[in-house]
Amino acid sequence: MSTATLEQRLVERDIRPTRQRLAVLRELSKEPNDATAATLWRRMRARTNETIGLATVYRTLALLNERGVVDSLSHHANERCYRLCKDAHHHHLLCERCHRVVELDDCDLGGWVEKVAGRHGFAASAHEVEIAGLCAECRS
Repeated sequence: MSTATLEQRLVERDIRPTRQRLAVLRELSKEPNDATAATLWRRMRARTNETIGLATVYRTLALLNERGVVDSLSHHANERCYRLCKDAHHHHLLCERCHRVVELDDCDLGGWVEKVAGRHGFAASAHEVEIAGLCAECRS
């Protein structure tokens, strides 16, 4: 993804595109699956002369997740993972062994979510699904 495209994604969500925010987003955009803040920070330090602190990477990813620029996944024990996903509603398949992530575009859960939420007195406003398991390669 080009720097201009990444910058536009930030601006569209009312986030000032600082050098450090763009650096974190650029590094995450190179990741085919997902990555922790510490992993991104190590890669950035190794590949570039980027002098960014680990705390800045954590804060940046938290902001990007809060504003819907990146998704946050919970399949690593004790550590959030981040992924630059499509803007459209989707869910994830997560491999527990190799950490491959697959985005699922189709979602037929809306009716079920509303019914279950209503049964418990809730008015559902959103839903996210992470399906953990083993991908075909890891099963063989």
